[in-house]
Amino acid sequence: MTVRLRAHHLLCMLTYVGKGYSLAFVENYEAIAARLSAGEEIELVAGPDDICGPLAADSEAHCHGEGVIERDLAATEAVARLIGRSLALGARITPTAALLAHLRKTFATGEIRTACSGCEWSGLCDSVADGGYLGVRVAP
Repeated sequence: MTVRLRAHHLLCMLTYVGKGYSLAFVENYEAIAARLSAGEEIELVAGPDDICGPLAADSEAHCHGEGVIERDLAATEAVARLIGRSLALGARITPTAALLAHLRKTFATGEIRTACSGCEWSGLCDSVADGGYLGVRVAP
């Protein structure tokens, strides 16, 4: 089984600490975080993914917006450049301890955060990264 993630969620998972849009969203994300922490493989997808599940039925939800699609493109480019491989749709990534550590290090420096521009969660993510990623839910 794989966790289906859109590209910008490769960044969001680095700082997820149990906060979200609604109780249903958080409960869903907690289950996904546990799967990722167990090393379950990630499949890169376009549009709403497993994290978006509780919001995806609402056609007005931001997960359907053009800005999120642009965020996905920016995240794809940044993460692909960092890991040195192409990340086309359908690509699979295993969230190993080494990969998560590498992503978090470069996230904290801002190197892979171009996709985060304008995101309403940026302040929280800054705080989590600046605090050494204490309390993150995705951890091998």
